[in-house]
Amino acid sequence: MAQYTIKELEHLSGIKAHTIRIWEQRYSILNPKRTDTNIRYYDEADLKSLLNISLLNERGYKISKIAQMDPRQILKMVTQLCDSPCACSHHVSALVSAMVDMDEEKFEKQLSTATLQLGLHDVMEEIISPFLYKIGILWQTNNISPAHEHFVSNLIRQKLIVAIDGQTIRRKENAPTYILYLPEGELHELALLYLNYVLRANGQHVVYLGQNLPFKDLELTYEQFQAKYICTVLTSVPERDQVQGYLNQLSKRFPHTTIYVYGFQAQHDFIALPANMKRINCMRTFSEELKA
Repeated sequence: MAQYTIKELEHLSGIKAHTIRIWEQRYSILNPKRTDTNIRYYDEADLKSLLNISLLNERGYKISKIAQMDPRQILKMVTQLCDSPCACSHHVSALVSAMVDMDEEKFEKQLSTATLQLGLHDVMEEIISPFLYKIGILWQTNNISPAHEHFVSNLIRQKLIVAIDGQTIRRKENAPTYILYLPEGELHELALLYLNYVLRANGQHVVYLGQNLPFKDLELTYEQFQAKYICTVLTSVPERDQVQGYLNQLSKRFPHTTIYVYGFQAQHDFIALPANMKRINCMRTFSEELKA
């Protein structure tokens, strides 16, 4: 059974840990357990409950009112919100919940409904991007198994590939070259595919190298194209204590290239980015910069 710390609940729900503690004390909305060594943790039921409560709270319902509802009432209200075209946070939460349950029908329905309501581009910006970030958190904290990851990856990957395949190539004149790759051992390709989609949609020249790329092959490709930009995603590779060294190696080897990094491993506060490196915190912001 998955176990979550309060900090992990904060990242996954968007509710501050301090607020979660207050809600627990005042309204008993969650039921944290304790390990044999007396460390507090939360289970999957707590996560799904908090995701639903978070959505209702975002949509204007006071926590004191939500606390008086029984679980069936909360679920009914959340389901109704699914019909709202602007309920992006609900779609994200519903995808996380469906992934935890490995409910393919529910997952596909949420994704298809959102696509019909918002269009594929906005779904990618508003739903898939934050969902991918949450997948990264769940993977890094060992709260989803490879089966969970494969379950959602294949469903989203199919939609991304179809979207990329359907793009009309309209490369801007003198468009710079972007090399997209994942480090050797890194197999989590969804965010990289999404970057590919965004760059192509903005008329850039993309050399897509995919997952598990040996460093020497990155060097050879760079020598061929002399790319102005390199983009990579660090979800589970390198290990936390090796991230800084890997980023330094990239920067030193490609000093005249702007290197974009995205993914859970690139978000650690202790990382000092080299001068020619930029962190992608938000896909929408990155997309807007391309259009500028």
